Amino acid sequence: MRRQFLFIFLALIVANTSQAQTRSTRIGYIDMEYILENVSDYKEATAQLELKAQKWKQEIESKKLEINTLKENLKAEKALLTKELIDERETEIKFLETEMLDYQQKQFGADGNLIRHKTALAKPIQDQVFTAVQDIAEAKNYDFVFDKSADLTMLFSNKRFDISDQVIRVLNRTDKREQLTKKQLKEQEAKENIENAIDENPALKDRQKVLDDRKAAREKLIQDRKLEQEAKKKEYDDKRKAIAAEREARKNGTVSEPAKTDGTTAKPVETTEPKTTTVEPPATSSKAEERQKLFEQRKKELEERKKKILEEREAAKKAKEAETQKTNTTNN
Repeated sequence: MRRQFLFIFLALIVANTSQAQTRSTRIGYIDMEYILENVSDYKEATAQLELKAQKWKQEIESKKLEINTLKENLKAEKALLTKELIDERETEIKFLETEMLDYQQKQFGADGNLIRHKTALAKPIQDQVFTAVQDIAEAKNYDFVFDKSADLTMLFSNKRFDISDQVIRVLNRTDKREQLTKKQLKEQEAKENIENAIDENPALKDRQKVLDDRKAAREKLIQDRKLEQEAKKKEYDDKRKAIAAEREARKNGTVSEPAKTDGTTAKPVETTEPKTTTVEPPATSSKAEERQKLFEQRKKELEERKKKILEEREAAKKAKEAETQKTNTTNN
């Protein structure tokens, strides 16, 4: 059967080549198993079916334990039983074993409930996949589209001919079509067209990866600047609060000094004022030193961040050059 199929396949290719010499034959393939694993409805239904299968397995194990218990009891009491009772119990055990095997075959056999349920779950998704494949083939002029997970043996398949991701996007777009507005639908289609173009062209895929890396670096730089601004703002607020607290403390100190008795208070007031003036310079100098340390620390952090960004850009540039060289070698 497979030889006949391959013979028909080769004959179709030869016929197509002779009829369309002006253009090359376009061949694509899908992986049905991969598509089913990435469809949410199928995954949910499969999970529910798996719960049923676990329940069936537990029932089978329970029957096996019951049969083993009967066998052990018969073995222990066999010397005390008559031949008629022994035959009766052996008949009962054999009946239970046959019943258990029939139940196991019914649930997990080649034509059992598990296989039939899986087929029933996959059938509507497969129909949608076939429709999506036809639409993609007509839109992009594919001559043949094969299923990699089918009986046909594919010894080698280039990833750029795999349209499975395109099929998944079509299925998801169909599910979300009713929930999207016209504007959102147009944006979604434009995004899918870009993704399809990237899938078909490896060079675009590499370029898109470089753009994504640059975008991530820019976003990280913006985030770092934002954090730096927030840190500066917090530092400014802390300084302002400290100055306000210092002024309030001075104010409270000058108010409390005149509360002392008689004329003796005048002299201490005169002596306290010079003391405050002599204490202020060390405080201002320490603040200046702190500001200088913070400035140097921020400068060091900015230099390290700048160095890291340059290293990331250089690494991305080298990766791009390596991919370009690899592409050129493969093309040659």
